[in-house]
Amino acid sequence: MILFRIALQTFGLALGQIWSNKVRSLLTTLGVIIGVASVVAVIAALQGLKTTVLDEFEKLGANRVYIDGQLPRSMWATGSWRDVQLKLHEIETIRERCPSITSITPELWRSYPTEYGDRKLDSVPTVGIWPTWHDIVGRQIIQGRPFIPIDESDRRFVCIINDKAIEELDLPREPVGEYLRIAGKRFLIVGVVETVTLNLFGGGDSSAEVFVPFGTAQVLAPRAWISHAWGSLSSPEHVDDAKAEIAFVLRKMRELTAEDEDTFQIEVIQQFIDQFNAMAKGITAGASGIVGISLLVGGIGIMNIMLVSVSERTREIGLRKAIGARPGVILVQFLVESVTLCLAGGAIGLAAGQGLISLIRSIPESPLKDASVPAWAVILAVGFSASTGVIFGMFPAIKAARLDPIEALRHD
Repeated sequence: MILFRIALQTFGLALGQIWSNKVRSLLTTLGVIIGVASVVAVIAALQGLKTTVLDEFEKLGANRVYIDGQLPRSMWATGSWRDVQLKLHEIETIRERCPSITSITPELWRSYPTEYGDRKLDSVPTVGIWPTWHDIVGRQIIQGRPFIPIDESDRRFVCIINDKAIEELDLPREPVGEYLRIAGKRFLIVGVVETVTLNLFGGGDSSAEVFVPFGTAQVLAPRAWISHAWGSLSSPEHVDDAKAEIAFVLRKMRELTAEDEDTFQIEVIQQFIDQFNAMAKGITAGASGIVGISLLVGGIGIMNIMLVSVSERTREIGLRKAIGARPGVILVQFLVESVTLCLAGGAIGLAAGQGLISLIRSIPESPLKDASVPAWAVILAVGFSASTGVIFGMFPAIKAARLDPIEALRHD
């Protein structure tokens, strides 16, 4: 209890000393205020950006594998893009011989004139897919049904549309059972799929989409090549296995030698997520290092002002020592004053950082709309402030504690 009262009294003395020199104290803590505000704002902004980007990746599906043809630079003069595009038998072989891939679907993208009644759109993206597409991309059917194997095997003229197509073609709110004319052919609408808007940095596209069975898409465009393929991993831990299996199959089927470059590309969404997380950590570390310079400058300013304070209060220190104050008490008094000064600056910096983040979040369509100050950032800011006070207040406190009382009392 006695120790608590002494600590409270010491803290009160420190606050009184700071308050008696308000302008000087504010200017002294300016470096700490800027440093803490910067730390809080940078961390909150990165957290918000990370949340936004990872949410968009989640829409794509973390376990998805993207496979496409790729023309190496060495073949630019001799090869063509058609030569390296995926073939249907290659995708079927990947499905059969790659155990790390649970399902796969080709995609054949084209745009066709699409009509419903008197309403006509000149160019609507139309994608040929296998029934496995639904499980791979994770987009929900909100009306009707997904494609089933017989739709593919019989090359039925059926389609699935998104809700944007309902709006743009003036379809009924429940369009299942209605007919569209796509490239002059009559298609039955069997389902409606949810629209996914990708918005990584404020942009995005959510226009009308039409999906048809892959075999039917080949009927509409017999000479069209496969745009790309999507597969799903059996487990996120099997990323490297899946890439190795797919590469082995495609290199063997394309008769590539050890010296030949790959004529395909394999990308896994999870790898982009991991890369982004690593990049975010690097940016945080780099920004923290830069911000640390502000704290260093602020700490030097605090040490300077504490040395001035010791010089100004030399007679007071001498008097206190003369009536029995121990050096340890003098040291603690000045150290507490230094730490209190830094914590006050840290509190102002914390409020300033929070205000800056609130301002950024209020910007319409801001990619940092999810920015928030995590609890650990607050603890970090307080820890930085206290540490700065201890480190840079120690030397003035030791100097005050070591003053000779007789010499101090003679000081003018």
